Amino acid sequence: MDSLTHIVLGACIGEVTLGKKLGKKAMLWGALAQSIPDIDFVAGFWMKLPNELLAHRGFTHSLLFAGIISVFMALAADRLHRPHDISLKRFIGFFLFEVMVHLLLDSCNNYGVGLFEPFSEKRISFNSVYVADPFFSIVPAVCFAALIIMRKSDPRRRRWAIIGLWAPVLYFGYTIINKLTIDLSIREMAAKEKIGYDRYFTTPSPLNNWLWFVVLEDSSGYRVGYRSVFDGKEIPTLQYFPRNDTLLADVADHEELQQLKKFSQGFYTAEKWGDTLVFNDLRFGQVIGWQAPRERFVFHYFLSHPEDNELIVQRGRFARWNRQTPMLMLQRIHGVGK
Repeated sequence: MDSLTHIVLGACIGEVTLGKKLGKKAMLWGALAQSIPDIDFVAGFWMKLPNELLAHRGFTHSLLFAGIISVFMALAADRLHRPHDISLKRFIGFFLFEVMVHLLLDSCNNYGVGLFEPFSEKRISFNSVYVADPFFSIVPAVCFAALIIMRKSDPRRRRWAIIGLWAPVLYFGYTIINKLTIDLSIREMAAKEKIGYDRYFTTPSPLNNWLWFVVLEDSSGYRVGYRSVFDGKEIPTLQYFPRNDTLLADVADHEELQQLKKFSQGFYTAEKWGDTLVFNDLRFGQVIGWQAPRERFVFHYFLSHPEDNELIVQRGRFARWNRQTPMLMLQRIHGVGK
């Protein structure tokens, strides 16, 4: 999830669990604990981009790291707040819970987390929540603002903090229902249309949980499209994109390409843009693909000109958006084929 969501959610958890003991300092500790796994961004200053992509949400988003950092933060809090009547065990439990919530939320995005590092490089990604979903974050953000303004002795503080937690919990449950609904409709569509596939994935489109990006993989490429939870039984035609592995033959043994393939979890295509060889990671969707089915993919890496790959994941995400784009997205969310 985005940093703001981690901060406000962590602060609300801090208020509920340790607010009576530490006052507003509990919110500060909660926000810090929710943010600490993202310290891995520092590694990017010394790494090449393909390595950085795998390092991000790697070890610092693992169960091992969660256990280690929780103990260190508990010892620090125990020392800083003496004298107090909070046991070290309770401090450890608090920080462990905060970090685990961070890992859970990030595992629901399409980027995934290295939950079992350093023992396994397998990424866990449930693809059920977009990385920045305002409908998930708005209530805890409002509650966080209210808690900052209120005096620490205000009896309404705990009520506001609980609301700030229950709202995203309920929305989180709703996203799981949407995920299951979309997955079921895709499997039914494939069976009805007799579309063979080896594997598939679905993931939310930007800033919402109603319009989903769909990819079905076969031996040579992918069928790609969008599906709304409000669509009828008729599903719009999926666009076919060949994998084009032959284009990668000349760079097949390059470490850079191997790292990108690993990062993409095997969902990739290759293209030529003029004289430039491009690697696409399909997991991040297309640029305004709901209105332009043949649009480019958000994540595209220039294999021919690696020096142009700064902010690679971000640069295509909102490219080609204009004033009409949100309205066209809302129209597509409303559904087709009814």
